[in-house]
Amino acid sequence: MKAVAQLLNEMCSSGVIENYALFGAAAQMRYTEPIATLDADVLVAASQPDRLDVLGDIYAFCAARGYPPEGEAIRIGPWPTQFVPVFTPLTREAMEQAETADFDGVPFRVVQAVHLAVIALSVGRAKDFARILSLLESGSVTRQAIGLLAARHDLSAAWRQFETRFPHE
Repeated sequence: MKAVAQLLNEMCSSGVIENYALFGAAAQMRYTEPIATLDADVLVAASQPDRLDVLGDIYAFCAARGYPPEGEAIRIGPWPTQFVPVFTPLTREAMEQAETADFDGVPFRVVQAVHLAVIALSVGRAKDFARILSLLESGSVTRQAIGLLAARHDLSAAWRQFETRFPHE
């Protein structure tokens, strides 16, 4: 993951992307016990977000450094890495408010636990509900914090459904 962090920081400093944050299962490992994942998902704010090929500069930058595409991902060391342009106000906020972690001496921006939970809530698959439960169980986030963020992003109904399905223990 160190190589991913180094590459993302280099992309920022060179202007290929404006900002980034690790999210998804790889980010969750910062807050919970390790979980199985095959890739790293990274939210990015592209420097030219209105381009049809919004990820084109990212792919070119990676290829020039010896990281070729593999399907929808780019293999950076052992990690297939998917670059996901921010796609909602929630994901933009999650990226902008990400915490900077230290990964073997390299700064690495990681989405906060509450944003991981609400992004998972917005997707709503069974594995996303498991992610929320794991974050709650670890104490990384509270139900109140999830509820408040969900309300700010028009996800109150989804949060009420989750609460009904998975009540407090």
